[in-house]
Amino acid sequence: RLETMRKVTLAAVNGYALGGGCEMALACDIRYCAEGAAFGQPEINLGIMPGWGATQRLARTTSLGFAKEVILTGRMVKADEAFTRGLVQAVHPAESLLAATLETAHGIAAKSPLAAAYAKEATNRALHGDLGANFVHEADLFAILFSSEDAKEGLSAFTEKRAPVFVGR
Repeated sequence: RLETMRKVTLAAVNGYALGGGCEMALACDIRYCAEGAAFGQPEINLGIMPGWGATQRLARTTSLGFAKEVILTGRMVKADEAFTRGLVQAVHPAESLLAATLETAHGIAAKSPLAAAYAKEATNRALHGDLGANFVHEADLFAILFSSEDAKEGLSAFTEKRAPVFVGR
């Protein structure tokens, strides 16, 4: 549900995100972590496998080979490697992780909720289906947005050199 909900979701990982915790973070749109964070899918050590999306999301977020290595060995991935591999978008000192995450959240919240929802929807399709069909879907969403109240407000605010007040319509 996190991945498909219209709202943008952020994860702030400070500590261990193993198994379901890692899977929950993977379902979020943006992931930040603290310097001491670690991620992993240790289910193989218990004679089971990830069951809440990690086999798909980890491969799509990072790479197929990296996902297989993490899932098949059960090893933990430290923060710096998580960043290098694209599992997280930024690594912050633990004491500033929440502030950095909230800063991003507030920045996104100031944007048009309709535009953010459609941008999320279109971007989520990037790794699924036919590229041509995805271009058409993106253009359709753009056309809907272009005639929205939020687009009119955004363009007016830009020309009037003021902050926009979006209403989500």
